[in-house]
Amino acid sequence: MSTPADVRSPEEITVPVEGGELAALYWAADAPGAPLVVLVHGITGNAAVWAPVAAALAGECEVVAPDLRGRAGSAGLAGPYGLSQHAADLASLLDRFGADAAAGADATVLVGHSMGGFVTALATSGIARELVHGLVLVDGGLPFAVPPAADTDDMLAAFLGSSLARLDETFPDLDAVRRYWAEHPAVGPWTDRPEVAGFLTRDLTGSEPELHSAVVHEAVRVDGADMLRNQTVLEATTDLPVPATLLWATRGMQGQVPGLYDEVRLDGMGLTGAHVTAREVPDTDHWSILWSEQGVAAITAAVREAAARDR
Repeated sequence: MSTPADVRSPEEITVPVEGGELAALYWAADAPGAPLVVLVHGITGNAAVWAPVAAALAGECEVVAPDLRGRAGSAGLAGPYGLSQHAADLASLLDRFGADAAAGADATVLVGHSMGGFVTALATSGIARELVHGLVLVDGGLPFAVPPAADTDDMLAAFLGSSLARLDETFPDLDAVRRYWAEHPAVGPWTDRPEVAGFLTRDLTGSEPELHSAVVHEAVRVDGADMLRNQTVLEATTDLPVPATLLWATRGMQGQVPGLYDEVRLDGMGLTGAHVTAREVPDTDHWSILWSEQGVAAITAAVREAAARDR
């Protein structure tokens, strides 16, 4: 998938939250009354991971993608971490943009990838309950398969692989960063794409020859424990005030089959009772579902469907 030449650049903004300012990327709508779409990244991601999706929605929608607390532009925003704190930060962002579903405001749709799916579900079921019209979960937001006795840190290492290991790496220059990611079985094929290069660059702090990821270790550890084991988080989709769509990738974080979800596991989750509709996005993995033509098309279609639905 190539980025169209006429795609507008986002504006860097900040949003007041508890303890400081949350960094975000913002794409304005072309006209008043457009839906507000908030894109929430995964556990070691940042706002720029959403560039292809934002490009497809910009103008038609008002689009905001925050850097979660402890990542990229929000790395300096101190804890506490945890998914409840991210949900509170998200509610502050929605307040900033005047979202209010109860008052009949313009449609507000939350979209969460991976851990971001858990954050958006938790916000929608709780602190932002009256602010959200629709929810789209992208390969996340429903419980993963976690052995009861498994160590949380070991599980995170197994889930995330080199995307977690990079937090301990120092890189002499941007070429070294690109070469590191080029070895990733799922991200590697995309590292030459400008929209993905922007995501990799936004992750960095420091200066050559000592570049490293801005992601805060403690944020990943605390957030990961919540994502894998916090029952309030794992049960959030059972108490949603709006229908949700889960878009799941055929392959996993490392490009493996099965991915984080499959038809058998999803059939056993009772999604119909929870008002969650699951849709496979064929020939995608946990990363390419955000960047491939079919992934972007599935996400934008689900957003438009959610924005058009009466609350």
